[in-house]
Amino acid sequence: MNVFVYLAPGFEEIEAITVIDYLRRAKVNVTTVSVPERDSDEISSIVTGSHGIPVITDMVLHDCKNLENLPDAVYFPGGMPGAENLASNNFLFTLITKMEEENKIIAAMCAAPAVVLAKTGVLSNRKWTCYPGMEEEILNSSENSVQIAELMENSVHVKNVPFVFDNNVLTGRGPGTAEEFAMKFVELMTSEETATSIHNGSCQR
Repeated sequence: MNVFVYLAPGFEEIEAITVIDYLRRAKVNVTTVSVPERDSDEISSIVTGSHGIPVITDMVLHDCKNLENLPDAVYFPGGMPGAENLASNNFLFTLITKMEEENKIIAAMCAAPAVVLAKTGVLSNRKWTCYPGMEEEILNSSENSVQIAELMENSVHVKNVPFVFDNNVLTGRGPGTAEEFAMKFVELMTSEETATSIHNGSCQR
């Protein structure tokens, strides 16, 4: 199984590293990809998170634009302005659309479900969650609230849960729920048995 994790400047470090770590413990092939800041062509394999922690990615965005096959899953951690940087990238918008067409796993946490996924239409007719309050910012932050309302048609925001998995979309609430979110991700990419083994072996709550 192949998972691509997209990191833009200002990403939430706990949400990114926790998921990457647990997926790799489960022997999932995880590739981290650097995404540039909004309105910038400058890109580096070193991406700094929202709390000043730099991470060296496996590749930069140009390197994965011409891949022949889609990954089995993509993941977009939250954090600000990381989620906004991801949302402004046209390649990622197209990628999410293609992943949805092929019913592959699309995962996002914290701000990313509201800031990134809401604009693609993948939350329509699905249950989902995000960082508390971000669901109210979707229409307010958009220049075209009518279009966003159409893209979000029949979606249901679920409060006070660590994650929601609906069809092929996995969304999570925030950094404090990253571990539970990551273990669900592991289960989806491998098996319930593998997730249970990692859960017990890492002394999780």
